Amino acid sequence: MTESKTCPSGHLKLAVLLSGSGRTLQNIADTIAAGELDAHITTVISSMPDVYGLTRAENLNLPTHIIRRKDYADLQTFAKANWELIRQSGADYVCLAGYMTLLPIASDYTNRVINIHPALLPSFGGKGMYGHHVHEAVIEHGCKVSGCTVHFCDDSYDTGPIIVQRTCSVLAEDDADNLADRVFEQETIAYIQALKALSDGRVSIDGQRALVK
Repeated sequence: MTESKTCPSGHLKLAVLLSGSGRTLQNIADTIAAGELDAHITTVISSMPDVYGLTRAENLNLPTHIIRRKDYADLQTFAKANWELIRQSGADYVCLAGYMTLLPIASDYTNRVINIHPALLPSFGGKGMYGHHVHEAVIEHGCKVSGCTVHFCDDSYDTGPIIVQRTCSVLAEDDADNLADRVFEQETIAYIQALKALSDGRVSIDGQRALVK
């Protein structure tokens, strides 16, 4: 029997990694500003230039960096560049917020990297399953419910201990856009629930399971 390990808690120092519009970054920042989450954002790293997420970060007066995978010879050097910046920022957790590049997890950040996926894992996850691809697959399979999953990351796509899941209905008239909007409503709630649970010291790891009190 494995011994459960409580995740670090208290005031959260968050590095946010993104590749797009930064809606999740904005959600986290707004929740912090409202005094509803004991945290601050130490840095924002984008895997893409010229995305609106960087504009949001600059409007929030947050430090921003661009680290593109194609600028590095291999995945290891790309990952090293990211982790050096994350460590320098003092972050104790990393929030993937629409981050579209596989990032191998540094050993000192095991169970400290959090991702949100727009489906109920382990269904509709894995390489190539992102954005509208996920919602189209859910509709094509005739699912009656969908939702989102907040989970700790490992070195594979969309695996790692699940922290929070929230659901929403899939309606007969849904297309990928309709469903995406409804799922995102749940994402804004789920990510904050997961971060609050971490801040409150209510999350522990037992093998492949994240236990939330």
